[in-house]
Amino acid sequence: MEEVYYEGKQIFIKLHAIKRARKRNIAYPDQVYSVLNTGKIERFGKHGIKWIKRSKKGSIICIGEDIGHAIIVKTIERGN
Repeated sequence: MEEVYYEGKQIFIKLHAIKRARKRNIAYPDQVYSVLNTGKIERFGKHGIKWIKRSKKGSIICIGEDIGHAIIVKTIERGN
């Protein structure tokens, strides 16, 4: 797997996120890495972070948490 960084922090993808991506028919790792590299970033709450990438087939949202020295992607879902 290739390493992905945001603001100098390495991004780790939890097993739960991989399971959810496969359950929702999102191609892991191709589409997920595309979202993390080129998606729009939104911050929410104190440590929350979202990557959103919209396309003709709907959007893909990666939700994670900034824990200081790294970022953990906890789940992946589809939007409208």
